[in-house]
Amino acid sequence: MYIVVTGAAGFIGSNLVKALNERGITDIIAVDHLKQGDKFRNLVDCEIAHYIDKDDFIEQLDAGDFDGEIDAILHQGACSDTMEPDGQYMMDNNYQYSLALLDYCQAEEIPFIYASSASVYGGGSVFKEEREFEGPLNVYGYSKFLFDQIVRRRFNELNAQVVGLRYFNVYGPRETHKGRMASVAFHHFNQYRETGKVKLFEGIEGYANGEQRRDFISVEDVVKVNLHFLDNPKVSGIFNCGTGRAQSFNELAAANVNACRRHQGKTALTLDQLVAEGIIEYIPFPEALKGKYQSYTEADASKLRNEGGYKDDFLTVEQGVSQYIDWLAARAG
Repeated sequence: MYIVVTGAAGFIGSNLVKALNERGITDIIAVDHLKQGDKFRNLVDCEIAHYIDKDDFIEQLDAGDFDGEIDAILHQGACSDTMEPDGQYMMDNNYQYSLALLDYCQAEEIPFIYASSASVYGGGSVFKEEREFEGPLNVYGYSKFLFDQIVRRRFNELNAQVVGLRYFNVYGPRETHKGRMASVAFHHFNQYRETGKVKLFEGIEGYANGEQRRDFISVEDVVKVNLHFLDNPKVSGIFNCGTGRAQSFNELAAANVNACRRHQGKTALTLDQLVAEGIIEYIPFPEALKGKYQSYTEADASKLRNEGGYKDDFLTVEQGVSQYIDWLAARAG
């Protein structure tokens, strides 16, 4: 019997594969699309039973090739580019593909745990898993929102676990291939390494410079949440996957720089000191992002904690970013 991980060579998918390996699970079917070939590096230290291209996988499911041989599908595969303008591609890749997997898992009566997104909330200020607070700002967010809506419509007729996890701002190892879509923590590390500075946006919408706030969550915690639901197959629902704690970009940058300084044998500096020395620098807010940018996100984690039964603590930005910089620095030499 196999566990299927889609998007297995991607950021969260490869971390899930590695975590399953650490549990002794190697009967894993890795599903992805390696048109961007360098993603293979995320799986080099992982053990899998088979790799299948995402399009071939759907064809093989339709042909019945894996009937009775799959224990669960962890669906992480998606186009995550929030600036992607091709709505047809986005809906085919994110919505229709997810729908095909949902139908298969229900027919086979096996768990289906999938990646949703906090982008479904758009520019709102309440991040609670209820329809009245949802209003995506781009077609990526809409593709995730619409699939969540379909799942909701089917809740009363489910015959196997379905869990949607609305990821907030995830950062951590194995995201190098994402390029401009990689986390802010990744970009800060590279900016500091190349220039000795980190650039943040000036204030907008009432926020002071660098004080826009996000719910930053370590991929380590995201993986733990996924595995929690895999271990509890009787629990279904759509849940926020965030720490429940908003922290500013200033805090993120300071944690990043000070972790880098630790590797340089230098002492930590306060935010004021980092700004005064020009290590943290504020740049004008881009016109292209106005009206499309979430200046504040903070997951309401009550449903995850109560209905979802998740009890573990989440890493703070200071803890998680420091660990991530250790990982990046080790690979950057």
